Amino acid sequence: MIKGVQIRELKPIPDDRGWLMEILRSDWPQFAGFGQVYLTTVYPGVVKAWHMHKAQTDNMACVKGMVRLGLWDPETKEVMEIFMGERRPLLVTIPPGVYHGFQAIGPETAFIINVPDKLYNYEDPDEHRRPWDDPEIPFIWEIRNR
Repeated sequence: MIKGVQIRELKPIPDDRGWLMEILRSDWPQFAGFGQVYLTTVYPGVVKAWHMHKAQTDNMACVKGMVRLGLWDPETKEVMEIFMGERRPLLVTIPPGVYHGFQAIGPETAFIINVPDKLYNYEDPDEHRRPWDDPEIPFIWEIRNR
């Protein structure tokens, strides 16, 4: 496991009207502060990778569909693969310095909510990118079990 990455199982709470699921609470150890909340989507067959933040911590949960989340620590060269979404509700906390990306798995668009601890700075974004197929990152974005 990459140092600083945290995985928390989320628990849907159903009743006769539907269900509710807490994604991040300020009294959980994963909470490091509040910057903003945003929703990002990824279409089936698409890879959104790689990027990292030098100062920002991300808190991601896939709330519709399923994604394969890839993580890479450039210092230790360690990689992680996490499957998350409707069938496996998780909160994944990604610390600064860890590259990450994701792909939708299955036939539908996946919806990911992120609650970073820092506000996005349009003039000087804390976003550092590498190509999705960067040969230095030992992560293969293919679906293996077809």
